[in-house]
Amino acid sequence: MEGPSWGSWLEREAEKPDRLFEKLRKNVVGFVDKISKGELKGKALDELLEDFKLTLLENDVALPVAEHICESLRVRIETLTFPRFSDREKHVKSILRDVLFEVLRSESQLILIDLVRKKRDSGEPAIIVFVGINGTGKTTTIAKVAHFLLKNGYSAIAACSDTYRTGSIEQLEEHARRVNVKTIKHRYGADPAAVAFDAINYARSHGINCVLIDTAGRIQTDKNLMEEMKKIVRVANPDFTIFVGDALAGNDATAQAEEFVKYVDIDGSILTKLDADAKGGSAISIAYITKKPIIFFGTGQKYDDLIPFDPDFLLDRILE
Repeated sequence: MEGPSWGSWLEREAEKPDRLFEKLRKNVVGFVDKISKGELKGKALDELLEDFKLTLLENDVALPVAEHICESLRVRIETLTFPRFSDREKHVKSILRDVLFEVLRSESQLILIDLVRKKRDSGEPAIIVFVGINGTGKTTTIAKVAHFLLKNGYSAIAACSDTYRTGSIEQLEEHARRVNVKTIKHRYGADPAAVAFDAINYARSHGINCVLIDTAGRIQTDKNLMEEMKKIVRVANPDFTIFVGDALAGNDATAQAEEFVKYVDIDGSILTKLDADAKGGSAISIAYITKKPIIFFGTGQKYDDLIPFDPDFLLDRILE
């Protein structure tokens, strides 16, 4: 399959300073060292796990996620016995990796390209709604997804359903022009759901495989705008809804995702700005909190900088 890959991105990253999850990685290494050399039961273990929980919180891991990780570690470590002359550090790393993998692995898996293919085979366009607050890179992410689809042989159209923010329509139009995708728009102040409706009808009548619907960036505490978002989702009846979060926002990104889930059924998340994330807490937390998969990571400003989510890549970086 054509399109972005971890390999091509890693080749570019190898030429840069190693900052990805830098802080979390150093803290994890310290924890593994202490566990490997310390007592694995009683008060000594309690203190080590409490320190590790604080470390996770400092690296933007959400509190319930940090508590779940530490409790899972406690259950496994308390029953751990080391064979004579074995590598204690290797055993502890393996346990930690298993626990983190379970956190990163959601209850459902979502492969965007498979959905678009199935919808195309049925003669219908795949409908995707993007939600999230302003400043997360949502509009750029839509263009990246459109570019990804085109490179894999599927057609796409973008709906300018953010009719509130000044410049939002022009911004999406420009991104769409650069990746060679048509946009459907109305005037500012128009009904966003009507824009989505028109885009879907256009896609059906012109045999377009996928409709990518932009929405106004909602502050999750703005009830009126959140209700408007619910209307867009109700009218568009999307095949799935994607939450776009900023990895650098840390716990705020997780809290935003949790709040959006109260209003619409989020089917997956895309985390942007991963290339600048030295902590990694959002990546660890969002899948666990929402119980939905992370689909892509945004890793830069280029349209190819959209990487399919891979738990093993994160774990390799955190535990190396």
